[in-house]
Amino acid sequence: MPIRLKSEFSLKETLDKFYNEYDFKERIKHDPIELPHRYSRPEDIEVAGFIASCFAYGRVGLFKPVIEKILKPGGKHPASFIRDFDLQRDKKYLLGISYRFNKEKDVLCLIYILNQTLGEFGSLKSLFYHYHNPSVSPEDIGPALTEFVNYFLSIDTSPVYGRNIKPDGLKQFFPSPRNGSACKRVNLFLRWMVRRKDIDFGIWNKILPSKLIIPLDVHIARISRCLGLTKRKASDWKTAKEITGALRKFDPEDPLKYDFALCHYGISKSCRGEKFKDACSACAILS
Repeated sequence: MPIRLKSEFSLKETLDKFYNEYDFKERIKHDPIELPHRYSRPEDIEVAGFIASCFAYGRVGLFKPVIEKILKPGGKHPASFIRDFDLQRDKKYLLGISYRFNKEKDVLCLIYILNQTLGEFGSLKSLFYHYHNPSVSPEDIGPALTEFVNYFLSIDTSPVYGRNIKPDGLKQFFPSPRNGSACKRVNLFLRWMVRRKDIDFGIWNKILPSKLIIPLDVHIARISRCLGLTKRKASDWKTAKEITGALRKFDPEDPLKYDFALCHYGISKSCRGEKFKDACSACAILS
């Protein structure tokens, strides 16, 4: 059973206090957003951010070195490197790079797909804006996100794999709401690009933060159930929308402001979930 607070207003006060007192700068080094923060140009931030978000699963100490290897050939300007990427000439820079479900060719194909995307649209922002129509889908970014992902998966992968296939290790980079996925990593990327506060960049200014969907991972799911933000057990798109809707009641304009602090409260193992009731009495969120 979720923990029962006095009222919805009481939970808002609790979460706002936790958010306002949270040390964002101290925790940034434990988060994939630290990598795009190394760059200053918007085009480099979004490319580095997208690559970082693609690999942001598992332990940060394991995926961070992988991301750094991928970004290294681009030096200070990874967007320029990817825009000028030549598959035959530059694939040597990605030899031997793999991570869990993503094999070497999947990593190579990710960079190839980004190269093709920048060649057609100039930036990831322009691609997303191409599909983002608030008058058609006023509720949230779900429909635009679906088309954003569909575009990537429509690119012919024959130059990398020898035939136009989409192996599981490649598709894992591009989850879609249409398939019911929570789309944690791409929603994380969108939070970085759209929000204008705390550690987020706010460089995609035509999208309202109120339309974002929370990056639902195991930590957010666990804490959300404890706080009564959802009763759903599945970590899918419906649950992500339900949690976002609950947080939107507390801050209609910026519901995802709570995401980083809550997620890292779970990552630091300060919250271990409903099975460890003894930890609830010392919970920093509820105290």
